Amino acid sequence: MISFVRHGETALNRDGRLQGRVDLELSDRGHEQAARVATRFPPGSVGVILTSPLLRARQTAAAIAERSGAAVEVDDRLIELDYGEWDGKPLSEMRTPRGELWFADPTFAPPGGESLVDVTRRVARFCEERLSVDGEHIVAVSHVSPIKAAVAWSLGVDERPTLRMHLGLASITTIGARSGGAGYLTSFNDVAHLERD
Repeated sequence: MISFVRHGETALNRDGRLQGRVDLELSDRGHEQAARVATRFPPGSVGVILTSPLLRARQTAAAIAERSGAAVEVDDRLIELDYGEWDGKPLSEMRTPRGELWFADPTFAPPGGESLVDVTRRVARFCEERLSVDGEHIVAVSHVSPIKAAVAWSLGVDERPTLRMHLGLASITTIGARSGGAGYLTSFNDVAHLERD
């Protein structure tokens, strides 16, 4: 089983901007969210914590490690979609013909970036590899696009449904795989630990 955790808030998240590979630390609120999501993983409940190499994910993973006692390892496949030249732009600016093409076509890549299809390929390899270890509960700290890609993989669908999914900060999404490798979705966008937020 893999519990995917989206990182906590950063300044760019707060301001409604695409973050992608911009490597910012968590905001004060983001640190609080990371501490709250960590309460969902008590000592002994996690085999290993895997994290995107980006700072906001590593800081969230560190909070979970402190609570659970599990070791943290960086896995580059968990990094956010590369928005290329669109990194840091307000989401409101994406409501252009070119931006709408991105929302409509999973094969479209922003200038200098990568497509949703590219993200799905690397995340599918991650899921197939990590879910082949029987009985291990993995926490994977990542970002919106890779987590949605994992959901698509678990359901056996293409990327189009991911464009209709909302995934909150510091949320938990859990997937598994049956014998034979077919994936399944256990929970999506679980934010019960943030109810006071």
